Amino acid sequence: MPLPESSRRELGDGFQICPLPIGLWQLSGGHGLIDNEAATEALFGYLDDGYTTLDMADHYGPAEDVYGEFRRRLRQRRGEAAVETIQAMTKWCPSPGPMTREVVAEAVGISLQRMDVSCLDVLQFHWWDYDDARFLDALAHLADLQSEGLIRHLALTNFDTGNLARIVNAGIRVISNQVQYSLVDRRPEREQLALCREHDIRFLTYGTLCGGLLCEEYLDCEEPGPSQLETNSKKKYKRMIDAWGGWGIFQRLLNALANVARRYELDIANVATRAILDQTQVAGVIIGCRLGLSEHRTANARVFDFNLDSDDWQLLDEATQGHNDLLASIGDCGDEYRS
Repeated sequence: MPLPESSRRELGDGFQICPLPIGLWQLSGGHGLIDNEAATEALFGYLDDGYTTLDMADHYGPAEDVYGEFRRRLRQRRGEAAVETIQAMTKWCPSPGPMTREVVAEAVGISLQRMDVSCLDVLQFHWWDYDDARFLDALAHLADLQSEGLIRHLALTNFDTGNLARIVNAGIRVISNQVQYSLVDRRPEREQLALCREHDIRFLTYGTLCGGLLCEEYLDCEEPGPSQLETNSKKKYKRMIDAWGGWGIFQRLLNALANVARRYELDIANVATRAILDQTQVAGVIIGCRLGLSEHRTANARVFDFNLDSDDWQLLDEATQGHNDLLASIGDCGDEYRS
């Protein structure tokens, strides 16, 4: 079941993407043994179903290399026109330190080589320590490389509102910020949304399905222990659920999602995804993909078969009443990576 062409969205400055980008974090490990050959070939099926946008990073294991090999095979089998239909978003996540022109250019050059491109579609920048203000130096050099044609669009990942404002005030144009955003974690709405509206910055979201915990498998089941969670994603988002309020309120949310899903004859994941896709400034919900191991592209496509109405939202909002304030306990977007 292909994605409808009408579902495409603008990430920023005229750059169009699939609203369900394929996330390649699972290639970094902890999600089952990935075979690079099978992963590369699996991407053809996704492309044929309209999943034209991929999200990766310099540290996601072989993700950039897999993408580069996919491009070469796609060009060989279908020609350059087919290659032009895909979009790739990668990330640079350097350790804090001197951010000279040479350091920045070398990192960009490595991604260009691994991905087999002459220009990066979107480079999303992450920084670990806000006390080290050299992230502004790095972004200034990235902007220079953008003007030289090596980067099409600059973006961010896991930046909080205050430091996003510093970047904007420095005159550096970024089109998006990739943040954790789900019915469990709605921190982006609290402070960052207003700034993003003002400066035409979009959200790319991850964790929208809580690593796979927002699904029928966990409906009305006992709370799993760490040994029962088979991927790093599920372990990570189970900790987030604990901070949000625990397994009891999570079960309330799952039951509300199931009630809405039954109304439309869909899956819990469809409803949870649609709920975030409908939020202001959201350009795409990144779908984690265990390439060559499991796939849900046909099921995911059904997210465009329906619209949530006010009755649906009343159910979802009532189910999550009484949750803990993650902004107070964890901090703003991305602060969980800087504790």
